Amino acid sequence: MTDATAGAAAGPEAWRVAVDRSACIGSGICAALAPESFRLEDERSRPRRDTTEPGEAVLDAADSCPAAAITVTEGTEVIGPRP
Repeated sequence: MTDATAGAAAGPEAWRVAVDRSACIGSGICAALAPESFRLEDERSRPRRDTTEPGEAVLDAADSCPAAAITVTEGTEVIGPRP
């Protein structure tokens, strides 16, 4: 399920970001809301790094994904998309 590039925010508070590229419809909402965290590649979203510093924009992107293709985790807890 994870398609991510290497590189990372390394601290214990870093969030893991994953995009299910088979579910992604390429709307680009995530890249518009959090361009520092997502990019479109081959008409599908891809995280710029596999981990990121915590931030509201990343959660907003996960919440706004029309295909629910983005998952944000902190440790073992899924924190995005939010209910």
